[in-house]
Amino acid sequence: MSMRAGGPGEVPAETVRVARAAFPKGSLAIRIRDELGVLFTDERFADLFPVRGKPAWSPGRLALVLVLQFVEGLTDRQAAEAVRARIDFKYALGLELGDPGFDFSVLSEFRDRLVEADAGRRVLDGILDAARAKGLLRTTGRARTDSTHVLSAARELSWLEMVAETLRSALNALARADPGWLVEVADPEWFRHYATRAEESRFPKSRAKRDETGLRIGADGMRLLEAVFSPQVPQELRDLGPVEILRQVWVQQFHLVEGEVRRRDPKDRPPGATRLVTPYDPEARGSVKRDTLWDGYKVHVTETCETDVPNLVTNAVTTLATVPDSVMVEPIHAGLAERDCLPGEHWVDAGYPTAAQIVAARREHGVELHGPIRADTTAQATGESKAFGQESFAIDWDHQQVTCPGGRTTGQWRQALSHRGTPVIRVQFSPADCRPCPHLRDCVSSPKAVRRELTFRHHDEHQAIRQARELQQTDDWKERYKIRAGVEGTFSQGIQRCGLRRSRYQGFAKTSLQHQLTAAAINLARIDAHLTETPRARTRTTHFAALRPAEH
Repeated sequence: MSMRAGGPGEVPAETVRVARAAFPKGSLAIRIRDELGVLFTDERFADLFPVRGKPAWSPGRLALVLVLQFVEGLTDRQAAEAVRARIDFKYALGLELGDPGFDFSVLSEFRDRLVEADAGRRVLDGILDAARAKGLLRTTGRARTDSTHVLSAARELSWLEMVAETLRSALNALARADPGWLVEVADPEWFRHYATRAEESRFPKSRAKRDETGLRIGADGMRLLEAVFSPQVPQELRDLGPVEILRQVWVQQFHLVEGEVRRRDPKDRPPGATRLVTPYDPEARGSVKRDTLWDGYKVHVTETCETDVPNLVTNAVTTLATVPDSVMVEPIHAGLAERDCLPGEHWVDAGYPTAAQIVAARREHGVELHGPIRADTTAQATGESKAFGQESFAIDWDHQQVTCPGGRTTGQWRQALSHRGTPVIRVQFSPADCRPCPHLRDCVSSPKAVRRELTFRHHDEHQAIRQARELQQTDDWKERYKIRAGVEGTFSQGIQRCGLRRSRYQGFAKTSLQHQLTAAAINLARIDAHLTETPRARTRTTHFAALRPAEH
C-alpha cells in the first residue's frame, strides 16, 4: 500500500518517509489513513467551539485520536503520548514529525464538548460515511442487534455501603461549601463513622447489628437533612448535588414511624427504574437478566452481517439498565434510518420482537423483523390434544365473527385494552353453545367456566404473530436465524479490546459517548482486518464438544 505525501491536507513528506521506513508492512493507523483518507473534518465539529478565542487543537484530529484511543485501549495520558511520540499516529493525523501534540486534559475537554452537544454520533457517522464511500459498507441486506449489560464506573455497593457513602458524600460537599456551618451541626460521632470510605468488611456480620447500623445511619442522615433544610440555612447548601442525592436516597430508603427512623419495606420502595443505587453515579440503575445482576446501563448494538465486506456497527444505543429490549426496536430503526443504514432483514433475539414491533417495522421502515416469538402457553394450546388453542379458531375479520373448532360461531366481539394498555379484541361464546359441547373442559381453563372467551390482537398484529410462529417452525428459518449469534462476537471484541463491559465515565451521557467511540473503534479494527485479509475468528469449540456425534 502506498503512503501518499504532498498537497493540501496530505501527510507531510518527511512523516511519510519515516513511517515507510519504520513500518514497512504498515500498521492499523497507517492503513486506515491510506484507505479512508481524512476521516473527520474540523467542520463536522465546528459548532462545538466558539468563533472567537484561542485556537483549539484540530477537533477533527481529536476525534480520530479518541477512536484510536479506544482501538488500542489507551488512557488519556497514553493517547496524548502516542500523538507526541508514535510515527504511525502522526501519519494517521497528518502531522509533522516535530509536532508536540497536546496536553492529555484536552481529550477530556473535547469529550465534554461532545457530550454537551450530544455529538457522539458524529464520530461513528464519520467512520460509516468513509466506509460507504469506499464500498465497505452494505446496509440493504441483513443486520443483527442485541444488547449487553454495562457496569457503572462507580463500584458496586451493598445496602449499608450505599447509604453510608451517600451520607459521607453529602458531608464532604457541605464541608467544602461551608465548613463553619457543618462543624456546628455535625455530631462528634460522625467523624468516627463517616470520615473514611465505607467498606463492607467494617460493618457487623450479624443481622441484628447490621439492622441497628442501618438505622443509625438513617437517623444521622435525617438529622443532617433537617439541619440543611431549616429556614435559616442558605439555599446554596440545599442545591448541592450530593445533598439532593442524599434527600432522594433517604426518601426512597427510610421513613418516620411515630417519630422514629425506620427502613422502608421492599414493597414500599420505588421501582428499579427510579431507585438510586450509588451516590457517585445517580443515573445508574440496578437490573437483573436471568442470573446476571448489575448496577449501570445497557447498550444495544446493531451491525451488518455480510460475507464479502466487513461487518460494521451501524448503531449503538445506550439505555438505563431497567429499559426492556422490547421497547427499543423503534428507536433503533429510527437511528438506522437517520444514517441511511436500514436493513432489509433485521435479526434479533427473543427479547425484541412483539406483534406491534413486527408490523411497525414493516409499515414504517420496510424492514422484516425476525426473532423468536414466544409460543402460545395457554392451557388449551399446551394440553394433550392442543386442539383448542387460539390458532384453532377461525376469525372472520370482515364480519367480526369467530368460529370454534366445534363449528359454533359467535358475534360477541368488542374492543378493549389489555392489562398493559395494548388495544385488543375480546370475544365471548354463548353459554348455550358451550355447555352442551363434550369438549368444554378441554376448551376452557377454569373448572367452573361455562363458555370460552378469547383475547387477540388486531388484524395486522394477529396475522404477523401467526405467520411468524409458523415460519419459525421451518428448518430454513432456523438455519437463517443462526446469523444472529454473530453479534456475540462483537460484544466479545468490544469487551476485550475496548473495555465495553464497564463504563469509563460516570453518568448516562458520557457512557453513551463511550459506546459511540467503542462502535467506531470496532469498525476501524474490522476495516483493517478486511484490508489485511485477516480471516474472521471462528466460534471456539472445546475438545470434548468436538467429539459430539452427528445428529441424524
